Amino acid sequence: MATDYVLFIHGVKNRNEAEFQKTAQGLLNSIRQSMKDNTRDLKPVFFFWGDLNVQPQLTLQRGLEASPAWKGMWFQSLRTTQILEFVGDAALYLSRHVGSQVVRRFQETALGSLQGAAPGDRLHLITHSMGTVIFFDILFASRWEDPRLDEDASTRQIRQIVSQIRDALFGLGAHPGAGLPVASIHTMGSPIALFSLLSVTGESSHDLSPNLKEFLRRLFNLRQNKELLWHNFIHPGDPIAYPLSGVIPLLLPDSQRYVRVRDMLTQRGNLWNTPFQQTLVPLLGGGDAHGSYWKSELVAKTIAEVLR
Repeated sequence: MATDYVLFIHGVKNRNEAEFQKTAQGLLNSIRQSMKDNTRDLKPVFFFWGDLNVQPQLTLQRGLEASPAWKGMWFQSLRTTQILEFVGDAALYLSRHVGSQVVRRFQETALGSLQGAAPGDRLHLITHSMGTVIFFDILFASRWEDPRLDEDASTRQIRQIVSQIRDALFGLGAHPGAGLPVASIHTMGSPIALFSLLSVTGESSHDLSPNLKEFLRRLFNLRQNKELLWHNFIHPGDPIAYPLSGVIPLLLPDSQRYVRVRDMLTQRGNLWNTPFQQTLVPLLGGGDAHGSYWKSELVAKTIAEVLR
């Protein structure tokens, strides 16, 4: 029986590995119930990285709170529990030091499962929030190909690990014709549209475009000219989630040939709450919206349709 590997990658505000796995397992259970099909074996792979940023952010928070002006600041809880954790996770990952720790963690906890795939197996990506940015950066960003990384033993090793990760997937690495093929992508509450600003104005070491486009083209050929499905789930009250269907063509001209991006709202407003939708009120509760995807019936059913 062929295996469908389902790679779960969490986003911001995840600091407990057991809790993350429990949450992801809950979504997987909902997907299985919606499938009603036992012809494929679903094998979850959980990638947890959230603890790597705890100490640096605590240090920064203590510094902020030690400032005399802090007591007079509005929205202190919002600043420390949502804005700091989102911006902090992004900034720390984009630094080479923490980024390297994340790469090493992926090798230690997830890479072995993907390398053990057999012919006919497939991979489905389910990424939340910053998890999308992190994994796409590892797979496609040119910064990990910089020859200057070879000048130091530790960074040289990180470059080698990134190569191993890319070699594990079809269409990437030094042997693009081998590896586990990606069968679908499902992003939840993704800010990756914002990170397109890193490359939309010109060449950047964080630019995903060239490698991502070639990856999609090779998958398109492997799938016998069938485009890859990419569902981008958005809760309308989630301040971190942004549409992608209009952004991907800006980054990847002619990408519609290779990938079908569908932005899907997980909830719709009604006549009674319309006046509040464009105010600060929903933003203050944005954390609940940002974590809602894991228990969304729409998310589970949509992914199940692909796996079925």
